[in-house]
Amino acid sequence: MKNYSINKTPSQVQLELAERFKKLRKYKKLSQAELADKSGVSLGSLKRFEHTGQISLESLLKLAHLFDRLDDFEEIFVVDEDLKKIEKLFKQ
Repeated sequence: MKNYSINKTPSQVQLELAERFKKLRKYKKLSQAELADKSGVSLGSLKRFEHTGQISLESLLKLAHLFDRLDDFEEIFVVDEDLKKIEKLFKQ
């Protein structure tokens, strides 16, 4: 079944994230084995992530940390202050 929605599905986001990660790893000239060793993420987990996009949050954070990208996660699930102000106006 095809997805014709404008919004991406979680599976699409997973695969796109995995592809961007793989490109970054190759740009840094690191093999999967080297990256697994440096990050503490098992080689199997790393291979699965690059192939399917599936990875535990802890492992993903370890990989992000290794590439100095941990701050990228700071914006996830943050309640935007501007939206809170707008909501407050409508409640008055």
